[in-house]
Amino acid sequence: MPIEVVVHGALGRMGREVVTALCKDTQLKPVGAVDSKAEGKSLPLPDRADSIPLSSNLEGLLAQTVPQVLVDFSIAEAAMNTVRLAAKQRVNLVIGTTGLSADDLSEIDRLARANEVGAIVAPNFALGAVIMIHLAKVAARYFDYAEIIEMHHEQKLDAPSGTALSTARAMAEARGKPFLHSEAQKESLGGTRGGELQGISLHSVRLPGLMAHQEIIFGTSGQTLTVRHDTINRECYMPGVVLAIKKVIELKGLTYGLDNLLGL
Repeated sequence: MPIEVVVHGALGRMGREVVTALCKDTQLKPVGAVDSKAEGKSLPLPDRADSIPLSSNLEGLLAQTVPQVLVDFSIAEAAMNTVRLAAKQRVNLVIGTTGLSADDLSEIDRLARANEVGAIVAPNFALGAVIMIHLAKVAARYFDYAEIIEMHHEQKLDAPSGTALSTARAMAEARGKPFLHSEAQKESLGGTRGGELQGISLHSVRLPGLMAHQEIIFGTSGQTLTVRHDTINRECYMPGVVLAIKKVIELKGLTYGLDNLLGL
């Protein structure tokens, strides 16, 4: 029997991709969609003649559809209420919403364990990005200098990206101490060397035509090593989301990060 899934934030760009990915996998089945901007009572499925229930009322839709898993790609302000309602109804959780605090994660773990369900929270569902960070942690032990260049579309609001910050922190932790940082003797234009975290300079590029890209450059005497990941469209996140949906029904409590599902 396919795993029955409700998508929260279904009318957003990521939510629509999730619904499409569910329809393409015979082991998964979308049974409901929730969005604060919902109009009407049904959401037509891509490439299909049928539709699924659509509502702005999460609690009511969960009671109506009784899913095994809820996928949340909404906003941080709505995510915790979503978690509380879903856990109460013993629905497993896959959360791609960013901006959750350490206290939020602790509450998610507590609620999941109390209701005997699994919860997977991942700041990045792109498998390549997760492997990129893993490789960067390996390299960090052998290089004294490193810089990160992250590139995103011009509408991205934050800089540097959450992935770049996570990468830098993971590299410093793997190294066990800050990287050496080369200071400019004369900086003709302020900020040219980027922001600094644990000795790593982080540079942000924002241009139309870009999706999400990150390059980590390590340097030592006579050589450099570059690890780079590029995303072309939002479909890149779907293999990770599908993996999480299939794994979460086997878990209890919180699992943070896709790397823990990949055994890295």
